[in-house]
Amino acid sequence: MKTFELQQGFGLQSVMPAEREIPVPGPHEVLIKIKAASLNFRDLSVVKGFYNPNLQLPHIPASDAVGEVVGAGNGVTQFKLGDRVSPVFYPDWKGGMPERVSLLRTPGGSTDGYLREYAVVHEDEIVHVPQHLTDEEAATLACAGVTAWHATVAEGKVQAGDTVVVQGTGSVSLFALQFAKLHGARVIVTSSSDDKLAEAIKLGADIGINYKTTPDWEAEVLALTEGRGADHVIDVGGAATLNRSLAAIRIGGRVSAVGILTGVIVEGFSILALMQKKPTIQGITTGSKAMFEAMNAAIAAHGLRPVIDRVYPFAEAVSALQDLDQGAANRFGKIVISMR
Repeated sequence: MKTFELQQGFGLQSVMPAEREIPVPGPHEVLIKIKAASLNFRDLSVVKGFYNPNLQLPHIPASDAVGEVVGAGNGVTQFKLGDRVSPVFYPDWKGGMPERVSLLRTPGGSTDGYLREYAVVHEDEIVHVPQHLTDEEAATLACAGVTAWHATVAEGKVQAGDTVVVQGTGSVSLFALQFAKLHGARVIVTSSSDDKLAEAIKLGADIGINYKTTPDWEAEVLALTEGRGADHVIDVGGAATLNRSLAAIRIGGRVSAVGILTGVIVEGFSILALMQKKPTIQGITTGSKAMFEAMNAAIAAHGLRPVIDRVYPFAEAVSALQDLDQGAANRFGKIVISMR
């Protein structure tokens, strides 16, 4: 089978096309013919050696994919030939509060990912995907979709009438926007681009704030909520935004710390503000298989569609990674690699 591998060192220049044998499923395993894969910034950190500088090479990148079950080992009962499935991000986190060990194994991270034509996966480590989605759309769910569901619904428990602030228009933020609207929330989106804010409003956002022209966006959130503050902020910025997110929420509100785009050390963090606001600051890491299944049920019931910016053919997988490396300034939605 054809694959792309990280070979003989780190960096985009080390991602090369390669050939491997088609794997054979063992007991309770299925053989999946990969139809599409999507890219996350985590994939870049793996390729560049930041994620694990001691990663054993060669290594196949990409954690997110969708495919068709084309073979099965003995004892498989949960899936049949022809089923369309997606591997989960954390194969060992089935549900509930994770143990530390259940977060160690991840496809495209500690084990080979899905920039390949076929993969063997245990039947306990895959989920059915919504039938109305294309392969390319379904391939976006495992990391960004589940992360947003975890933050907004599983932990955030968003309700009708809540005000949710979503930072930026990256893939997690767009999913969070969609899930918050699905539950009846009022959504405020921040971005440095008026064009992207216009696209977010088309997607369902109620209000857009340009943080370049309104750098004190947290004050604008307070004004828009008559001084009360938002119920929930999806914080993807990290170091440069966490204090502002805390200022933007109501007393007893929630900040979901999802990203670290501006760094991991927050300077000037106020313990006094923490005491006065009585907030929940929740760290979020992707999510469990149970969250993935619950999210898929909601997506199917409401006909929700993920946002895709561009699709590359499999032969141009390296170009797709290079595109991701250029940043999101000219992108609105996911980058997907199709096996078609």
